Amino acid sequence: MSARYLVGRSLASVALRPAPAKRVAAVVPARTLATAINRSPITQVTTLSNGLTVATESNPSAQTATVGAWIDAGSRAETDATNGTAHFLEHMAFKGTGKRTQQGLELEVENLGAHLNAYTSREQTVYYAKSFRKDVDKAVDIISDILQNSKLEQSAIERERDVILREQEEVDKQTEEVVFDHLHAVAFQGQALGRTILGPEKNIRTITRDDLSSYIKTNYTADRMVLVGSGGIEHAELVKLAEKNFSSLPVSTNPIALGQSSHPKTKFVGSDVRIRDDSMPTCNFAIAVEGVSWKSPDYFPMLVLQSIMGNWDRSLGSSPLLSSRLSHVISSNNLANSYMHFSTSYSDTGLWGCYFVSENVYNLDDLVHFTLKEWQRMSIAPLEGEVERAKSQLKASLLLGLDGTTAIAEDIGRQLVTSGKRLTPKEIEAKLDAVNANEIQRVAKTYLWDQSIAVCATGQTEGLLPYDRIQTGMSSMIY
Repeated sequence: MSARYLVGRSLASVALRPAPAKRVAAVVPARTLATAINRSPITQVTTLSNGLTVATESNPSAQTATVGAWIDAGSRAETDATNGTAHFLEHMAFKGTGKRTQQGLELEVENLGAHLNAYTSREQTVYYAKSFRKDVDKAVDIISDILQNSKLEQSAIERERDVILREQEEVDKQTEEVVFDHLHAVAFQGQALGRTILGPEKNIRTITRDDLSSYIKTNYTADRMVLVGSGGIEHAELVKLAEKNFSSLPVSTNPIALGQSSHPKTKFVGSDVRIRDDSMPTCNFAIAVEGVSWKSPDYFPMLVLQSIMGNWDRSLGSSPLLSSRLSHVISSNNLANSYMHFSTSYSDTGLWGCYFVSENVYNLDDLVHFTLKEWQRMSIAPLEGEVERAKSQLKASLLLGLDGTTAIAEDIGRQLVTSGKRLTPKEIEAKLDAVNANEIQRVAKTYLWDQSIAVCATGQTEGLLPYDRIQTGMSSMIY
């Protein structure tokens, strides 16, 4: 089963990796986009007596359905001593229950032709299954069983330690993941969001069955969970299945409504970490300011700002003239192999910035300089044309990101857990339409101009300017 290590996701999976402008704009014409948005199915939501939320988006013509449980708990709900427990539990969920052995569970899923999976993020844990329409009841029963009746046998726990340690080794080979983990660690020093999802090796080797059981008892409660169905499933049917399979879920001693943060406010720390490794051919680094939460009124303007700044990768062979001004400067002067702006949101804070990969390690100062100049230009003179282009990209990404029952279920579950409600594509379109150049200038002044930054770099970092020099560039318009 897989874990997800992306640092964040947006309403349409666009916050971290929006689709490139030159491909998306050509795929979904404006008229087609508007038509599709206006025909969006309705999301129905019911809350059971025990606090469990059931949400569906039905498609009568669909022959498959995705059902799953979105839990408002991830690595952020751990302590320093138990960091890694949520991800460890994700692995243990498929190792057998009170009525299903591991082999029996795997055979049952295979015989149904279904797909069963799970992932852990900093603020959520998700278990979901995709099956044929006729087998939805069986899929719900399986998810209910693994959530409430996992055996957590000691022998399985010991075997899984080595699996997770090998998984950690593979993640450590992915430079982007390493940079973003360190970026969180320095931006949110000494706080829950600064910890990794997998946890340190020491914890992986010492997590006990009691730690796992305690995490389940504390966090796998009805009021912190959303049962989602999309595709070939009717709302009334899923409500009945929820009452049958999840009625015995415990309730938190102090229930908190979905979308309300149960964590202390996170503090952003301007800081810097560099891991020099001259054996690497590139310098991989990220610069970020404090971003916005999921519920912030500036969430959509910050997404548009991210899209304006854009992404670029020279290996894709795309023309720099079709994207942002920054891509033209960087590609024309061979300053980087690629760059990727991101807008990562959490329940009470976020990270907004850019991730770079460059083998031109002697001109990293120019790369940073021109990037920050573009950031500061947004505080002074964003162009209406680039704002409209960015909005069109995000609208198209929204539709492309909701292609299939699993993507829709993901969108429903994530929105309900993080904000307590789901915005329809039409509502999101209206929020994006309301963003103009003045709004972009306002949020740039608020979140970018002369703000503290977090910097993380690895590889050939010697050419990267000192932290104070980079910080100075956050309030300078000298070209």
